[in-house]
Amino acid sequence: MNWKKLMLCLCLITGMSVFGQAKKLMRQADRADNVDTKIELYSQALELEPENLDALFYRALAKTEQGDISGAIVDYSKIILIKPDPDTYFNRGNLRYSLKEFEGAKEDYQKAYELDPGFVDALFSLACVKFDLGDYQEAIKDYTKVIELNSYYPKVYTLRASAYEALEDYKKAIEDYTVAVFVFGTPEAYMNRGQLFLGINYYKEAYIDFNKAISLDKNNPFGYFYRGTAALMLGGFDDAAGDFQKALSFDPNDFDALLGLSLAYLRLGNTNLAKLNFEKAKEVLGISTDDPEAYASTFWYQNQYYFFVNKLRELQGL
Repeated sequence: MNWKKLMLCLCLITGMSVFGQAKKLMRQADRADNVDTKIELYSQALELEPENLDALFYRALAKTEQGDISGAIVDYSKIILIKPDPDTYFNRGNLRYSLKEFEGAKEDYQKAYELDPGFVDALFSLACVKFDLGDYQEAIKDYTKVIELNSYYPKVYTLRASAYEALEDYKKAIEDYTVAVFVFGTPEAYMNRGQLFLGINYYKEAYIDFNKAISLDKNNPFGYFYRGTAALMLGGFDDAAGDFQKALSFDPNDFDALLGLSLAYLRLGNTNLAKLNFEKAKEVLGISTDDPEAYASTFWYQNQYYFFVNKLRELQGL
């Protein structure tokens, strides 16, 4: 008997048996409804085949579903060490992003895109993480590439507009917000452009956008607040009061709406209601001082500083 041939056959049979058992465990894991069971079965398959990349990948997905983000990152990292691929880099990037590890996420998205230049989701995510890191110029470049690859990509115009806005390039920001309005026509699109108009004191244009946003979604407290703000700055004090009251119907403790209502009543000459709402706002904010800095967390202090501080003195004198 040729013992060498016999040993070779036995090794082949054993290898095929292990491979078959691993495949069986993988099929069982795929059919399992319980995430813990899935992880256990994939782990058993990996004990038989430590470099089974499919088992590692699907176990990482199951660990993500389970909430074991660190464990999932480890599994994706094992795959990358053996055989890097775009999907694994992208998934690991998403997990790192969820942990606010932006530099690591950036590296992973970059790798995913380098391995697959047609991977639009990876490029979009790369642009987003650059935005979060404050690298607005580079984010704009990547958002532009996304548009070139897929001009109907959701939110890309809005996000590129936000990057332009951060760079104070308001002309280009308005152009992108306007594209989003025409392409999507959603309340959010009108709200985004309206907020930019409001921020650069284009009150009439802002009012029109907020009005449109409300017509598309009447359960929009922010729409009423911002439309009220635009109306107040345009001199429409009755309309402003009505909008602030509507915003307060959603949240009676909205201190910005209470302050807005007190300002509207002040301009209308109704000092009693101006004082009443001003005192309510102070109570919600927990303010017991006349120092304007106490209002630093409010919309009015942050966005209409000179107007607000000037009127604050009048409110405090009531």
